[in-house]
Amino acid sequence: MQTNKIYVVTGSGQGHLYPCMELCRFLSSRNYHTTLVISSNLSTAIPSSFTENPLHEIAQISPSPRPIPGSAPLSHQSAHELEAHLVTHARVPDLPPPLCAIIDFQMGWTKRVFWKFDIPVIGLFTFGACAAAMEWGAWKVHAGDLKPGETLPVHGLPEEMSLTHSDLLRKSFGQPRGSGGPKPGGGPPKPGDRPPWVPEIQGSIGLMFNTCDYIDRPFIEYMADQMGMPAWGVGPLLPQQYWNSSGSLIRNRERQSNFTEDEIIQWLDSKPRGSVLYVAFGSEVGPTMEEHQQLACALEELDRPFVWVIQPGSGGLDKKVGDRGLIICGWAPQLLILSHKSTGGFLSHCGWNSTMEAIGRGIPFLAWPIRGDQYFNAKLVVSYHKVGYRVAHDLSLLITKDDIFKGVERLMGDIQMKRRAEALSAQFEHGFPATSVAALDAFEDFISQKQKPV
Repeated sequence: MQTNKIYVVTGSGQGHLYPCMELCRFLSSRNYHTTLVISSNLSTAIPSSFTENPLHEIAQISPSPRPIPGSAPLSHQSAHELEAHLVTHARVPDLPPPLCAIIDFQMGWTKRVFWKFDIPVIGLFTFGACAAAMEWGAWKVHAGDLKPGETLPVHGLPEEMSLTHSDLLRKSFGQPRGSGGPKPGGGPPKPGDRPPWVPEIQGSIGLMFNTCDYIDRPFIEYMADQMGMPAWGVGPLLPQQYWNSSGSLIRNRERQSNFTEDEIIQWLDSKPRGSVLYVAFGSEVGPTMEEHQQLACALEELDRPFVWVIQPGSGGLDKKVGDRGLIICGWAPQLLILSHKSTGGFLSHCGWNSTMEAIGRGIPFLAWPIRGDQYFNAKLVVSYHKVGYRVAHDLSLLITKDDIFKGVERLMGDIQMKRRAEALSAQFEHGFPATSVAALDAFEDFISQKQKPV
């Protein structure tokens, strides 16, 4: 008997690739053959452990260009390569057609290729349902018209998530890092504009979110209702070692930085429980250089130990903050740091994967979102779950030394917030959420009903 095939199409960047790989692992554990469609420039990021699984296959296509208005959507090389792969599969005798394609909305153009082969499409969000729900709700209630002092509830969403003028204040762009240029699917829209993912999921028969009921239930339900299709929270799609190591340190000896993991553990072991501030932003966006200078000044004045992850070429900031902190250049073993008992707070951009990792380890946040879904991820943390503070009221302005200093002192001194964070993390003590297992069961039942007879 042939194993049913499911395609998973990932967007660009590690924040998209890694959740998609984990989704493939969950699907293959249910005996589905998964083909992960990646841009060829991501091939070196695929670990050998992934491809060693006989139920995993990689299909590489050329990096897709940004859509040009008025151009034919399937005229570029990557579309031809994906179609050629599907043609090859279709020509294999007695092979059942693929059950579906689960498509990261960044790669929404690929749905038209799959539709040519009558393959149904599931829309995938590699971030949480809250950000998508808030973007949709803000558009529907014309949040762009909000004035200072006004509050605008979104019908169907929790009262704590009512929109305020400060929710709309943001910098137009984060400082880009790394290679690859602008990402397909668009940068962040202005608050209240149509979310960029709306046309990308049109025609889907269901939605998947990299989240779970414990974190996002009202937002998952809202999206299912508003989109008129089933929505499943099938995450958090974090590395398997995350779920196997509750209460212990998480190591990754395959990656290296300017400190070994043993050196980092030794340093953390020397600090009191809950005393260390962890400071890290994403690999693709971050504060401006001027804000980095403000951050360095704040860390210099704070009488607290810290771990600060900086990217290469940060202008000698590591020399400014003295010996009290541990400065990690480039890649950092984030799961190890968040799972250490000495870590007591996280100054974070609130990228979704980082947010989930910290919530699962009971670490409260000082939220400093930079762009896109990070703003509503921060609102979820601060307003709904109440396990963090914003670094400043107006995030469109320069974040100053005083903003950071006051925010860190408030965060690290709030015992009640730490208890709330620990209570929320208790939902993950027994491993991957049972609600997400049930969601995968529901998806499996749903998609099997859509299967066409051979």
